[in-house]
Amino acid sequence: MNRALNWLPGLAGGEALPGYPASIQVIDGELDNRLARFIAVVPDASNPFPRARSGEVGLLEGWGLAKAVSEAVEADRSGEKRAIVAVIDVPSQAYGRREEALGIHQALAAAVHAYAQARLAGHPVIGLLVGKAMSGAFLAHGYQAQRLIALEDDGVMVHAMGKAAAARITLRSVEALEVLAAEVPPMAYDLASYGSLGLLWRRLSVDNAQTPSVRDLAQVRACLADAVRDIGSSTSLASRLLGENRRASREVREQLRRQWQEA
Repeated sequence: MNRALNWLPGLAGGEALPGYPASIQVIDGELDNRLARFIAVVPDASNPFPRARSGEVGLLEGWGLAKAVSEAVEADRSGEKRAIVAVIDVPSQAYGRREEALGIHQALAAAVHAYAQARLAGHPVIGLLVGKAMSGAFLAHGYQAQRLIALEDDGVMVHAMGKAAAARITLRSVEALEVLAAEVPPMAYDLASYGSLGLLWRRLSVDNAQTPSVRDLAQVRACLADAVRDIGSSTSLASRLLGENRRASREVREQLRRQWQEA
């Protein structure tokens, strides 16, 4: 069962807007006394693209996400910038010949661009990880957020690919991959390792990550409101460089900055 579908209505407190693919749920609600748009990718058993029927991000989803975010940016161009919350449980991008032939790279790039444009236009963009955040699906839906929040639960994981696929591509067994992940944080699936890269703003423990209680919803909404206040007027992702395992990134950037100034 898709967790985003379970969390979205309670967090947003409204009805899904019309005009989007069935796999894209968009609800306008309120957060920290301002308008907020909540967006989730959900399964659609009738999706005309079979590879995108279980919550994957494919052609319809990429363009649908781009539309949902871009419309919010346009509507708020001359007023207060609404918060945009990506509720995330995406197992993968859609893999298929039709997806490749029809330009899934462009569809997902459009979604990334829309989220980035929203952030740069002054919208607080928050990614809430309630389930899987895998591969290109996560890059298209949520990764551009100024603040990423994850539920503390074994069902919440972040990676470029699933364990079985990662084991095959690295010519290892799953067991050997897990041993490697314990030593190399970017190869790991657990939130502590991901957090050490500076990418998580906060991790939350809830009673039920699969089916949230009223208390869970209230706790997460409060955290989302904190994130909006913490973002303030910032449009930057620079806070990600503060992670304990981002020292090399900081040093490289400092050297590049020094060489640029000397030149």
